[in-house]
Amino acid sequence: MKRLVTAVFVFYFAFLTASICTAADRPVWGQWPQWGDLGNGTYRNPVLPADYSDIDITQVGSDYYAISSTFQFSPGMVILHSKDLINWRTVGHAVTDLTQIGPELNWDRMDRYSRGIWAGAIRFHAGKFWIYFGTPDEGYFMTSATNVAGPWAPLHRVLPAAGWDDCAPFWDDDGQGYFVGTNFKDGYKIHLWKMTADNRDLVPESDQIIYQSKGSEANKLYKIKGTYYHFFSEVKSEGRVIMMQRAKNILGPYTEQKQLKHADHDQMDPNQGGFVEGPDKKWYFFTHHGRGVWEGRAASLLPVTWIDGWPIVGTPGADGIGSMVWEGRKPLDGAPVTFPQGSDEFSDKTLAPVWEWNYQPRAEKWSLTERPGFMRLHAFRGLDGDNLLKVGNVLTQRSVRAVDREIVVRLELDGLVDGQHAGLCHFTAMRRRDQPATSTASLGAVQVKGERFIEISRNGTFTRGPALGNSALWVKSAWGLDGISRFSFSLDGIAFTPFGESYPLVWGSYRGDRVGLFTFNNTKDAGFIDFDWVHYEIVQPTSGTF
Repeated sequence: MKRLVTAVFVFYFAFLTASICTAADRPVWGQWPQWGDLGNGTYRNPVLPADYSDIDITQVGSDYYAISSTFQFSPGMVILHSKDLINWRTVGHAVTDLTQIGPELNWDRMDRYSRGIWAGAIRFHAGKFWIYFGTPDEGYFMTSATNVAGPWAPLHRVLPAAGWDDCAPFWDDDGQGYFVGTNFKDGYKIHLWKMTADNRDLVPESDQIIYQSKGSEANKLYKIKGTYYHFFSEVKSEGRVIMMQRAKNILGPYTEQKQLKHADHDQMDPNQGGFVEGPDKKWYFFTHHGRGVWEGRAASLLPVTWIDGWPIVGTPGADGIGSMVWEGRKPLDGAPVTFPQGSDEFSDKTLAPVWEWNYQPRAEKWSLTERPGFMRLHAFRGLDGDNLLKVGNVLTQRSVRAVDREIVVRLELDGLVDGQHAGLCHFTAMRRRDQPATSTASLGAVQVKGERFIEISRNGTFTRGPALGNSALWVKSAWGLDGISRFSFSLDGIAFTPFGESYPLVWGSYRGDRVGLFTFNNTKDAGFIDFDWVHYEIVQPTSGTF
């Protein structure tokens, strides 16, 4: 009888959903005039239309904390905070010095595109926040902090071996810690260990394999109403899907298994993420979309329906498997509208957490205090001529996919010297031959034989424009949902002149496009540039339809 009632419920839910669903409810990916908090008690996915990959989430009281992988960017492993699961702000990073992982992540090597900090998990246990993550070359690492904003303890290597990813800790009711992770180098076998009492190391003799399939990773462990759940994703004929197996003992055997959601390939395969109970006491799955495009791997909040003890993600179909949901009621009304990136006046003595450097920066070559109210970047030689992907101390934010987005920066050029380049750039590191060849673009200034010029670049080829007669320059990059950037400049901050051809923002090395501030000088380590402010307004529109 119970199975009959469940079947009827699933069929009715699917029928009701289908009856109210229109073509407008399933837009072409990326064509969203609205997203996030709509200002009327509802939201639309994605809630973060930018590169917040490998997302994970935990709850502490009425607060929610999420982390996202950062690869070669520093500081590493960004930490977000929310009250309503829709509006997020950046509160810090877990890894301040990437050289704790390895020297290849430093400004003088810059040799970890597509590598570095991959997926991790954040949890709160015994009065501390704990973050565990993997790097594909160096192994598993952990750190902890009593305050989520830091300081975080120096990294400790949990497993010093290459070929591992997508790990997560779990603590049982008796305080015993466990650790799960995938050995992708060995056929994607998923291992489970006990952790030592200090939660810093694995107990080698406890190692066991609890699952293996094509591409099985994205591991998380949960205990809900006395049942242990192992969440993971794997590759099936329809694409990458999210899965779960359960048992009455943390060590298994895990004899029950369920697919929780369809791949939704046209919606970029939502898969990696975490489960959480919302402030409305309903369950949600906070996830990234696993196939990237120019904005990277965006993040969405999907409702969860519990059916026969399984957390079905999205809208349950007649087959008992969920599908993508584009909009819904906010889990909590009244939270302020926020976004984890944005403008900066450089008025503080410390760098705002919205920023990340491309690789570990050269510390003595940037300052917020040499000239208060300005970000001063000192120029030095790049590692590969005019290749912006090998220029140190590029200060970056993510490129957001939204209607009529723009970033404007004001530069003061008094510190510019011969051979020095400076300005605003876009970049993505390419890793496959089938991707567009162009991966960097910039607009700014250059000084040659005492004279300054407007200068534009594409993929390492720099071209001079008109001469500059004044000491201030405003540079703008503007793009829309199509991801086509158009540069312009101004000499008074009011009238902007378009310059150069449009530039298609691109995806590469598992990352979306980045916008950044840069300077370099390949003739000598000399010169500096003062960035007065960055205006990067990111406001969710509250009108319009798909």
